[in-house]
Amino acid sequence: MRPRVLTIDTIESVRQALKAMRVSPEGIDIMSPKAVYRLVKITDIDCRAANIIKQEMLARGGEAAAPYELYKLDTRKIDMVLMGTARQFDALLYKLERQPFGLPALAADIKRALDNYTKTPPAVQTGRFSLDLAARTHIMGILNITPDSFSDGGRFFDFDAAFAQAKRMVDDGVDIIDVGGESTRPGAESVSLNEELQRVVPLVERLSAELDVPVSIDTYKPEVARRALDAGASLINDINGLRDGQMVELAAERAVPVVIVHMQGNPQTMQHKPVYGDVVAEVIDWLDRQAQRVIAAGVAEHNIIVDPGIGFGKTLAHNVELLRRLAEFKSIGFPLLLGTSRKAFIGTILDLPVEERLEGTLATVVYAISKGAHIVRVHDVRETRRAVAIVDAIMGGGRS
Repeated sequence: MRPRVLTIDTIESVRQALKAMRVSPEGIDIMSPKAVYRLVKITDIDCRAANIIKQEMLARGGEAAAPYELYKLDTRKIDMVLMGTARQFDALLYKLERQPFGLPALAADIKRALDNYTKTPPAVQTGRFSLDLAARTHIMGILNITPDSFSDGGRFFDFDAAFAQAKRMVDDGVDIIDVGGESTRPGAESVSLNEELQRVVPLVERLSAELDVPVSIDTYKPEVARRALDAGASLINDINGLRDGQMVELAAERAVPVVIVHMQGNPQTMQHKPVYGDVVAEVIDWLDRQAQRVIAAGVAEHNIIVDPGIGFGKTLAHNVELLRRLAEFKSIGFPLLLGTSRKAFIGTILDLPVEERLEGTLATVVYAISKGAHIVRVHDVRETRRAVAIVDAIMGGGRS
């Protein structure tokens, strides 16, 4: 038989593979942690602490890459990458817990990141509905009650047309209907509170009463979210990332799931030359810090979903890099929602108008699911449902 390289990425998958080969239980326990290899990047670490980490990791057979300034043994800050098996990391963390220079706290952070990477997502309770994100990918259908959204602006601005579109999405297999009354396309003008309320609240009320799917409210205004929840919505999707304290208070008070979206700037300014040093690291760091702030304010951890905000204050290169390294978002341990549907970066790559971006959207959806996305936010529910069913089947059902 020809040798082959296995694509196994979790300890549990290793255990199952060894068990299928009739390896002894003792051997499985010993070997499984040796078969999973991780690279962990640490940033802004004191050279004295970094030197201890490097020596301890090397002593356990792992690797530690760091700049030459490491050997200055002073308080300057450096970055480093640790490379090793799960067992080597376990041994390293045990040692670091007993070291100075803040290393016990760092060991706890590394352990959290490693555990989160293969963490099973919780079931998300949205009103009377339970979304089992570990079982399969869920589809959030976009319903814009606006005259100026970038893709379907004006198509469903009429109340009856919007309700008919929602029914079609249910027939096509949508899991969540996301209702928005204000366009968030680049350069879009904001609408008044009263105008947004008039657009979304009556529709949310009818959708919640007549359709058997949860309804999400896509807004950054706390009062719109409050009125939508009163009307039957059971999830808040906030492009402003819950930076408004009143929105945080509302989410905690109502105990509903929230989507924290990353956005640099606002819809009017976000595409005016956005700049990042490392877009993936910066977005992950912001989402994690914001989630922890929201949790400290009373929102339950199991009610938090994060969204890297593709297209919200990012260039083409930023969007592509976020997708390429999407698996890194698993390190913070929250369910991941991704919205790429028909967006401008797809049009730029394919040189196609909005109405011809379906295939490009599906490519990003399939890739994102393979890298850890749990919910995909799309316009084209039927086509997405078919693509998602295939990729979920290939991935074997169980998802982390």
